[in-house]
Amino acid sequence: MDAATWSPIHSREWYAARDAVAGLRDVLIAAGLDSEFPYLRADLNAFGMGLIELGRISPHTAERLAELIRTGLNCAQEHENSSGPGGRTP
Repeated sequence: MDAATWSPIHSREWYAARDAVAGLRDVLIAAGLDSEFPYLRADLNAFGMGLIELGRISPHTAERLAELIRTGLNCAQEHENSSGPGGRTP
């Protein structure tokens, strides 16, 4: 495909951005936050780099999102601490 027929929707970067949005969307739905991100979308910038736009969110939604991230980080840390050398449970 040459530059004259290039379409951003057929680029690897577009599909990566779209897949990332789908994964994030699924997590937001599971957390009950799907209606809090009405502007969530995949996009490409002028250089063809994939981007994810979250849009504006309320302070309450930001607090809920921060708490979800904190909980995930704490779970990961607890899992790492409970694993012995090489990631094996002692």
